[in-house]
Amino acid sequence: MPSRRIGPAIGLPRLAFKLESGNPSGSYKDRFAAAALSHMLDRSETVCIATSSGNTGAALAAYAALAGIHCRIAIVETAPAGKLRQMLAYGAELARIRGFGIDPAVTDAVFTRLSEWSGRPGHALQISAYAHSPLGMMGVESIAHEIAADTGDRVDHVFCPAGGGGLCLAVARGFARNAASPAIHCVQPKGNDTIAGPLRSGADRGRRVEPCTTAISGLQVPTVIDADATIAACRSSGGTGHLVSDEEVWACQRRLAREEGLFCEPAGAVALAGAIRALDRGEISADDAVVCLITGSGFKDEASLDRLLAGAEAPLMELADFLA
Repeated sequence: MPSRRIGPAIGLPRLAFKLESGNPSGSYKDRFAAAALSHMLDRSETVCIATSSGNTGAALAAYAALAGIHCRIAIVETAPAGKLRQMLAYGAELARIRGFGIDPAVTDAVFTRLSEWSGRPGHALQISAYAHSPLGMMGVESIAHEIAADTGDRVDHVFCPAGGGGLCLAVARGFARNAASPAIHCVQPKGNDTIAGPLRSGADRGRRVEPCTTAISGLQVPTVIDADATIAACRSSGGTGHLVSDEEVWACQRRLAREEGLFCEPAGAVALAGAIRALDRGEISADDAVVCLITGSGFKDEASLDRLLAGAEAPLMELADFLA
């Protein structure tokens, strides 16, 4: 959808947003889950083993419930309570792992243990990354196909938030199947600079972060998963990396709600923060057609909602006082 107020206000009249919060579980991860669980059904697999900071787990739990597949999920320590409740509502079996998503050594150990466990008959490991679940990630490439169809291939830059890098890589690969690809930009919080910094500096490989310090839920991935492939794909498209502070992200979350009527979780505002930073640096221009991915609903992260609404209230009063 075209930006009505933010784009004109910041000097990007051709700014648009790709909204993913209308998917069944409220984020773009439904594209991954739909593809991943469909392949499991084809192979008669009955147990889905997964990791998640929230959105992947919610999507997998929802589609597993529909498919009659048991879903067991290792959760990062800092996952928002609202996302945990959503997974539990779908009937998933959850375990929050101490240090997971914060300590790279613990995070590596989780991936290793789950990979071993998923080798059992009828089990499949589903992690939203090409390194682990390439068939599921092909579903995410549909984002690029839809942007191309909606814009008629007339888009210059696409800004994507990144944790492990899978979303950026999927969008880049999706566009690579079209005649013309825009520049794909990877935006990360400064506290989880595994990809964006190396991409900007000219490096070919991602780097681990010890410890991950960002408070942006969903982007707390301190290990190198799809980082190297993401760097290559973004650079090949003409895009680069952008690092933003948590405060910039929260400010964009507020602007999207107050100026565009788009209520997203903080991770969904990261792309806009990156686009604003790129504009300030002169790396994109007022004539460019720019798309920012808004990846998930604001109802998924109660802590960010409390922050957004600090000081706001709905006082109880008499009708006469309200109309005075």
